[in-house]
Amino acid sequence: MKAEAGWPSESLIIAAQGGDPGAIAALVSGSHPHVQRFAFSLCASPEDAEDSAQEALIILYRKIGTLRASAALASWMFRIVRNECVRRARRALRGDDPVLPGTAGSAEDDVIQRLEAQRVASVIADLPADQRRVLIMRDIQGYSGRAVADALGLSTPAMKSRLHRARATVRQLLLHDPSVPQQHDR
Repeated sequence: MKAEAGWPSESLIIAAQGGDPGAIAALVSGSHPHVQRFAFSLCASPEDAEDSAQEALIILYRKIGTLRASAALASWMFRIVRNECVRRARRALRGDDPVLPGTAGSAEDDVIQRLEAQRVASVIADLPADQRRVLIMRDIQGYSGRAVADALGLSTPAMKSRLHRARATVRQLLLHDPSVPQQHDR
């Protein structure tokens, strides 16, 4: 499998895997736009996308030496971002976002977080049943694509198509719902 166009070169990835500090810095920098684009396409809010992308890049920086195949960088990073977005969505749905040390969460922030979690849950609940099942199993419960396809009696391409439509619908509704004010200035 060849790395997606625009991703850092294989030689840079190999040098970073070997511990070259300059290569690691260049790898993180070169991966940033791709990681950020994926996070924005998957996470429920711009804030979660920024945080998820940042977390993925930190993991890349710390654990590049554990990557087994240099050609797998893109899929590895996307999996990290997806897991981080899902973790943040689960935390928001449960309402247990931690308050950072040294900061006090206001009652207003708590209400906003709960409204955002309810909004995401409502959008997911309004999806067609076939898309909702795929999205929940894959992105919230964390099942592999193959496991989701098998459980629902779908081919892998059909499962991927439904998942893509579900994610696109959720993203569209969350970004363009005029009835819910967007929070951008936190």
